[in-house]
Amino acid sequence: MNAAQREKILPSGQKILIVKGDLAQEAVDAIVNAANERLRHGGGVAGVIVRKGGAIIQEESNRIGHISTGSATLTGAGSLPCRYVIHAVGPVWGSGDEDNKLVSAIRSSLDLAEQQRLSAISFPAISSGIFGFPVDRCARLLLETAQDFLAANPSSKVREVRFCLIDLPTLDKFIAAFDRLFVL
Repeated sequence: MNAAQREKILPSGQKILIVKGDLAQEAVDAIVNAANERLRHGGGVAGVIVRKGGAIIQEESNRIGHISTGSATLTGAGSLPCRYVIHAVGPVWGSGDEDNKLVSAIRSSLDLAEQQRLSAISFPAISSGIFGFPVDRCARLLLETAQDFLAANPSSKVREVRFCLIDLPTLDKFIAAFDRLFVL
């Protein structure tokens, strides 16, 4: 597993972590894919997940077909080290009501993890790549949503929420948001 850059242990024992690394190498119950509504996984994080996990991920997604922005769905993980891929559709920057749509996508992913009785989930910086969502804003919303979910559900099966970031500028923005939320 990727090494933690930051870790917050909540009073319930649940953890929120920032890690540097390749999301497709996270050995957790589920990784979250930054998906589009059509679940076509050609580029960005989605493309990497399918290339490393195998065509079965795209085939299962094709059977699902379409999901709305702000929602999430689940497929198997193919040959990835996790058990499942949760496909969350975040907003395209400029589409309107972006903050609420992003929070909904994260919350939908966490709710799905809870329904599936998963204990560890790892997220990328959803919507901050080709969808253009500002990274610092994305980091704050993802971390706050994870904290709110865990605080509201201290007996949840979800015990660990990870944010796995591969590039240094994004990692630095998440660390800064983490430090503002949990340290300062």
